[in-house]
Amino acid sequence: MSRRPRLAVTLGDPRGIGPEVAAGALTPGLDAHLTIIGADEQIAAIPADLRISVGSWKGGSGQGAGDRSRALRAGQIAGHSLQRAVRLAMEGDVDAIVTGPVEKHALHAAGFPFPGQTEWLGTLAGGVDVAMMLAAGTLRVVLVTTHAALRDVPALLTTDRIVRAGRVTRTALIEWFGIAEPRLALCALNPHAGEQGLFGDEEARVMAPAVETLGIAGPLPADTVFVRAMKGEFDAVLAPYHDVGMTAIKVAAFGRGVNITLGLPFVRTSPDHGTAFDIAGKGMADAASMRQALELAVTLAEQRQRSTVSGER
Repeated sequence: MSRRPRLAVTLGDPRGIGPEVAAGALTPGLDAHLTIIGADEQIAAIPADLRISVGSWKGGSGQGAGDRSRALRAGQIAGHSLQRAVRLAMEGDVDAIVTGPVEKHALHAAGFPFPGQTEWLGTLAGGVDVAMMLAAGTLRVVLVTTHAALRDVPALLTTDRIVRAGRVTRTALIEWFGIAEPRLALCALNPHAGEQGLFGDEEARVMAPAVETLGIAGPLPADTVFVRAMKGEFDAVLAPYHDVGMTAIKVAAFGRGVNITLGLPFVRTSPDHGTAFDIAGKGMADAASMRQALELAVTLAEQRQRSTVSGER
């Protein structure tokens, strides 16, 4: 980029570790222009031209996390921060947003009825197809279904849903990661990829048609596909449900993974952990994942700009 990438950083739920890890991660050396968005009390020390307030947070960190009134206010702060960051991105005022962790219950209490920030971002960006990617070094995992009960996954896992996730992933790998010919694999749903129907028919009935349409590898057993990706055989793995993908990332690189929302007209990253109310305010929070999220946002924003410029020539 001819200029430094511009990042909007939301602090997330003010009761959690988001403000702490953001402060810990914003060390010298990050080549970006930052705008910090959060509650008055948590951004007061930031220069006025680098902060955006979304209201006052009267509660302290960590204590009383289950109190409904505090959850409501926390949800309002976190929700309004995300809305403001997206507005900046959609209007071209920032190149990427980095979001702190939120509590879904608090967002729901505040009137934001989305299963997670990923799904909400897709709506805020105009109803675009999005996909959640978790990245840790060369291991990139994309969730075909996200926050859903395990018993609901087989019904949610349709051929069309897999194909849409695969297409969003391929585009992002090309435009954001600079991979000219992405190699994708689809992780199976059932043990041993169904064992020819012995342990389930989703692999043949639902997944195989998606694999053929996308021209990718799979469906491959969960107990080997992520290892093969870590060895460099695939650029990303499509995971059929939340925990199989999240577990692979967190076992491979706990505390260093980054959540990326693919499909948006701007870059969005976040740390791979939650609000951690139990350690908020105790000086125990590790800022490594937030730092990785900030650095990756810069890298992806720069690559996206190069891809845009190249496409215009």
